[in-house]
Amino acid sequence: MSKRLQLFWFGLVVFLSSALLMILEIVAGRIIAPYVGVSLYTWSSVIGIVLGGLSLGNWLGGRWADNGAGEKEVGITLLVSSASSIAILFLLTLLAPMIQAAEINLLGASFLYVLGLFFIPSTLLGVITPVLTTMGIKLDTRAGHIVGRMNALSALGSILGTFAAGFWLIQFFGTRNIVISVSVLLFIMGSLFLFRFNKKLMLILFMVNTVIGGVTYLRGGFQAYCDKESAYFCIRVVNAADMVPRGDARAMVLDHLVHGINYRHWPDSLFTPYVHLMDELVQLHLGEQANRAKYFFAGGGAYTSPRAVKAHSPQASITVSEIDKDVTRLAEERLFVDTDGMNILHMDARMALESMADGQFDVVVGDVFTDVVVPYHLLTREYNNLVSRKLQKNGLYVLNVVDIPHDPQLLKSMYKTLSAVFSYVDIWAEHRQTNIKRYTYVLSARHQQVMPETISARKGFKRDWKNVTSDILATGTAMNAIPVLTDDYAPVERLSSDLVLKEFGL
Repeated sequence: MSKRLQLFWFGLVVFLSSALLMILEIVAGRIIAPYVGVSLYTWSSVIGIVLGGLSLGNWLGGRWADNGAGEKEVGITLLVSSASSIAILFLLTLLAPMIQAAEINLLGASFLYVLGLFFIPSTLLGVITPVLTTMGIKLDTRAGHIVGRMNALSALGSILGTFAAGFWLIQFFGTRNIVISVSVLLFIMGSLFLFRFNKKLMLILFMVNTVIGGVTYLRGGFQAYCDKESAYFCIRVVNAADMVPRGDARAMVLDHLVHGINYRHWPDSLFTPYVHLMDELVQLHLGEQANRAKYFFAGGGAYTSPRAVKAHSPQASITVSEIDKDVTRLAEERLFVDTDGMNILHMDARMALESMADGQFDVVVGDVFTDVVVPYHLLTREYNNLVSRKLQKNGLYVLNVVDIPHDPQLLKSMYKTLSAVFSYVDIWAEHRQTNIKRYTYVLSARHQQVMPETISARKGFKRDWKNVTSDILATGTAMNAIPVLTDDYAPVERLSSDLVLKEFGL
């Protein structure tokens, strides 16, 4: 092989190995999402640990190159990285039960998942570039030219891998098929290096990969966890008959959080207390007008609330902004949802509201928590002003928030932010709460009409709720230390950190 062809081959391997590493990094976030969700903390763990492994691999590869590492060593490293990649799916079947049973907080669990699954593959793939760069310098006296070329190819490979995984591969092939493909490609590249030097060792490593793959298959590691891996979520629809009374119900799970439970035969029966409460607040506030009200739902999920409104108020106008079209499709196909007559917008709720006329809606419902975190741009003062403009004078804005009862800083910040725009803001919770670590509260905001101190369900499950605003504002951190959320300053992760740093988030 000529020097020119060798340099091309070395550069191609650097490019591909870097691309495959970034594909694994993007896949990492999706693989752990069903267990710890998706948040700033999970992605920080993914990026930090992968970069840590890459840095260690670069350092080890440089030292190894100085000690004479060549094509044989590159081949071995690629074959071992192939084995470690397929082992990700095997190790997941071991780690997941242990971490879930240990009741570790979300931050710790995220760190352990990524460390256990992706640190070794990242380290091994980090070895490749410095070794091949050193070998390239021996073939071409222009050291700066070779180093620059290899670094550029590594960066370009990383960019390609990132975009390919995020924009295309995951949605069309799924995470497990991608991990298997990465392992196969690494094995092929490694074999091309090692074939000339040690066929016996290559065969041994092939057998190792086969054994790991076989064990992973037997443990169910290749079985797809999600019904659909969309651009936004790992989506599952599960039988909820054991979760609810009266049976025959299904639930939608996005990543690791249940986002709605729908009865097959009772579309207006709302099992989840906070969903039921939001519906009751609307009925109480609007009275008979609720039957003909114009609704805007920020977030569709299982479409539990829009489905209920359509059932009990067939004359109502329903607009739903659900960013993920696959969520809508699965709700229609498997959650008994009929969207005929609904105006479905597959776009961000804020963008959807911006496109609407002012004073168009009687009700805006915010149900946008995708996990223990919420899109911050749908909590800010500027967004609340937008909601206020789109509501009629007697309109109502209801939204939910997950927080901890002993110091609900995010809840209080949302209350303070809403109060900067709306005349009346209340916080609601069920009457009976015992030994709860985390709770889904409901806030209501409007410009007219004072709400009562207690509410009893008029239909469906017998429930009572109370206005807990005064109690909440007097709990934990003083209100003068609680920020108003704005587009320029929305420390949502800090305010909800207890959900991540303590065991409440799992």
